[in-house]
Amino acid sequence: MFNKRGQVWIEVVIYTLIALTLIGAVLAFVVPKIEETQDKAIIEQSITMMQNIDKTITSVEGVAGNKRIIDLGIKKGILTIDAQKNEIVFEIKSKYLYSQSGEKINIGDIVAITQKTGSLNKITLTSNYSEYNLTYNGKNESKTLTHSSTPYKLSIENKGGIKTTINFVVS
Repeated sequence: MFNKRGQVWIEVVIYTLIALTLIGAVLAFVVPKIEETQDKAIIEQSITMMQNIDKTITSVEGVAGNKRIIDLGIKKGILTIDAQKNEIVFEIKSKYLYSQSGEKINIGDIVAITQKTGSLNKITLTSNYSEYNLTYNGKNESKTLTHSSTPYKLSIENKGGIKTTINFVVS
């Protein structure tokens, strides 16, 4: 009688271990795919964010003193306003392969480049504003924005000039 009870408990433990092993195996394959899908969505949102910045720059371009404030939500990656090069660059390290490594893809005025770095891919989105003089806080310096739980308030203002100066301020 005690033998049968012991056998039942051994079977329960073995079946539980088998079930946990199967669940672990499934998660080992599913979790990376979920992360890839999340990174793809973040990249698409970042492209939209950069297009919104471009539209805002275009909308303030007409008259000196024009100013707009937009909300920037950065969930992952780094956004750099590079005043020295007159560029806005977004970089993210991801498992998602956005394009073939080293291949440039034009998305409107945005150039996307994917570079393989170890087991991850570094995706760089670049908008060039060589027709403007970009500044940050009135100075010819760069500003880097990293991920944040609350959106950044980005002020974009036309300061005028022979070569239109577009000033960025983050608050």
